[in-house]
Amino acid sequence: MGFLIIYLIDTGILTFATAMVKRPGVVNRSIGIMLIYSALLLAFITWRYQKQLTQNNPRHFGHTPFTAKTVTELIGFFLLMLAVQYAWTFLISMHVLSNPANQKALTSQVIQLPFWNLAYSILFAPIIEELIFRGIFLNYFFRGNSRTLNFLGVFMSGLIFGYLHTMSLTPTLIMYAGLGWVLGAAYLHFRDIRYNTMLHFLNNAMSLMAFL
Repeated sequence: MGFLIIYLIDTGILTFATAMVKRPGVVNRSIGIMLIYSALLLAFITWRYQKQLTQNNPRHFGHTPFTAKTVTELIGFFLLMLAVQYAWTFLISMHVLSNPANQKALTSQVIQLPFWNLAYSILFAPIIEELIFRGIFLNYFFRGNSRTLNFLGVFMSGLIFGYLHTMSLTPTLIMYAGLGWVLGAAYLHFRDIRYNTMLHFLNNAMSLMAFL
């Protein structure tokens, strides 16, 4: 909860800056505060993640070399994320699901303050969210390297990831959770957080660039 709270403070500063878009002085000061806070937040979370791995790393997370095989597998995971996105878009177009409130709010923020909202969503958010939801979460609550714990870890981290993007128990939660499950599976498959961070980065970039 502590990690989530300090992350939400960061996004809250950006939301405040966006709301003050008609007052450039306030926006500039808020963005400055956000950049300093984001740098400190990223440094702290990265340090905590590395410390966890040093103390207890039964799954042997580390650096998996980029090879033709791992890049091909990474593309496969990305196509799986695209399949979830396309299924999501199809269900919205068929009026089975409503357009997520989170996506509407983010779209509105990008329109009001495009550069900083895009930069944060594409660059900062994937790194911070992967460190929290996949990296730190799995080592805090699902430390063993058994199939059961791995499955439960990915399942629960995906559900929490989905809920924090919807803040409601609706069918849309499953769609966000599905993306979280793919990211969690990629983390366990590659044993290297850089891979699922790249997937998260590509997913956010495509989702946000679609309406520009």
